Amino acid sequence: MSLDPSSALDLLKSYDRPDGLAVTELMDSRQHGGLTYNDFLLLPGKVDFPASDVLTESRITRNVVLKTPFMSSPMDTVTETDMAIALALLGGIGVIHHNQPAENQAAMVRAVKRHENGFISDPVVLSPSHRVEDVLDIKARLGFCGIPITDNGAVGGKLVGIVTSRDVQFRDPSTPLSQVMISDLVTASQGITLLEANDILRDSKKGKLPIVDKNGNLVSLLARSDLLKNQSYPLASKNPETKQLYAAAAIGTRPLDRTRLDLLVEAGLDIVVIDSSQGNSVFQLDMIQHIKQKYPKLEVIAGNVVTREQAASLIAAGADGLRVGMGSGSICITQEVMAVGRPQATAVYAVAEFASKFGVPVIADGGISNVGHIVKALALGAGAVMMGGLLAGTEEAPGEYFYHEGKRVKAYRGMGSLEAMEQGKPGGTTSSKVNVTPQSGSSKYPAPKKAATLDNAATSRYFSESSAVKVAQGVSGDVQDKGSVKAFIPYLYTGLQHSFQDIGVKSVSELREGVHSKRVRFELRTASSQVEGGVHGLNSYTKRLFK
Repeated sequence: MSLDPSSALDLLKSYDRPDGLAVTELMDSRQHGGLTYNDFLLLPGKVDFPASDVLTESRITRNVVLKTPFMSSPMDTVTETDMAIALALLGGIGVIHHNQPAENQAAMVRAVKRHENGFISDPVVLSPSHRVEDVLDIKARLGFCGIPITDNGAVGGKLVGIVTSRDVQFRDPSTPLSQVMISDLVTASQGITLLEANDILRDSKKGKLPIVDKNGNLVSLLARSDLLKNQSYPLASKNPETKQLYAAAAIGTRPLDRTRLDLLVEAGLDIVVIDSSQGNSVFQLDMIQHIKQKYPKLEVIAGNVVTREQAASLIAAGADGLRVGMGSGSICITQEVMAVGRPQATAVYAVAEFASKFGVPVIADGGISNVGHIVKALALGAGAVMMGGLLAGTEEAPGEYFYHEGKRVKAYRGMGSLEAMEQGKPGGTTSSKVNVTPQSGSSKYPAPKKAATLDNAATSRYFSESSAVKVAQGVSGDVQDKGSVKAFIPYLYTGLQHSFQDIGVKSVSELREGVHSKRVRFELRTASSQVEGGVHGLNSYTKRLFK
């Protein structure tokens, strides 16, 4: 005999517990061991809102919140200037690798900070005696050539003109700027608000708006290109005080890394990531304490860790965020070679559950190969995911494309690979697509000091500096062309929104609350269920993820 359909909800309330497993039951390692992302699913909830209502804002350190929970790994085939800028514009953040001279890395940080600003307090300035070649040099290295001209070639000098790209086109490189600069200027007075300055810039139809004091001395600059970026990239990750893009970079734990850190901070660094495969070391604890004493406002992400015990040491030392993962990356063989590590889903849950009690966010680093993995990491407590292989092969990743077996690919290698360990040694090559090291040619850009000997960053990450024989913990390979991250990241973002809609939550915080309250439920997957959940039963197929 069938029951009255109207009593379905009443009958549901009579069950002892909801369908599926609570997260504590899912993560009971005594029953089924450690879990990876493929070992479980989230059960669907009720859809009563459009996917566009979902907010993906999340915290990655105690004081830094991103609009999207996406980070790129500090690997020399993943994150340099282009990747860091693109991710920041799209709401995430890229961590610039340290397998390169410190001056190069600092120049990359500086390029990120200069890419988008509110009031630019330290604009590039030249004098009337500088030449067209100096402007062209700046454009080649920094990507812009709208440059204010002051009588002394410095901020604080009397503003006498401005030079734009049109002014130097087809000009003899030796021509003094006094002969090409525009002297009829639209300016704004010191003390003007950013909103008022933007209105003047918009109405004037100029590319740059110099801000001057009552004596006509240059104090700052506003760029029209930044107005356009604000419209095109509403999710951009910006420091709320300076309106500049957030910049993050990695360092090691050797004495030379303290000098490297000084250069990065001088360049405008917001977040430093201490890069180590095993974060619970006296070297890292000493580095955290040094950073917090010398630069108390600098956000420190420590790691990598996979246990509560490791996390406790770093939190006690002053870490503002933690990277979680050991041996779970697609090119990492730490678990195979060292017999040390932990399945990534279990690691993220264990560390996040502990660190959350101290207000320290965690970043799930490794093992992310699709949108579903990102959702699962966030559900287990991660504030963001760090991606390497998923972003390798994009246009913004370092390196050049080549063809392998008929496919257009880019090189991708683990920082524990022998190839990466050779990177940066005296005579070694660089993975940079463009030389961003400041060069001689003007007083504003003196010749760089001799780059610090790396000897080297990759071996430092894996505690191999003094080893006569290097033990590889990563491999080298290639990944297929994925196009631009400016198309790929929006795909991940939209996929995240639709996944949250299926779960029945509107934000990362609501997802986390639902997991904690046991309202959001999980289900374990057998090997057969994983096969069932993938593509199967076809003779051939084409897998297109986005358009």
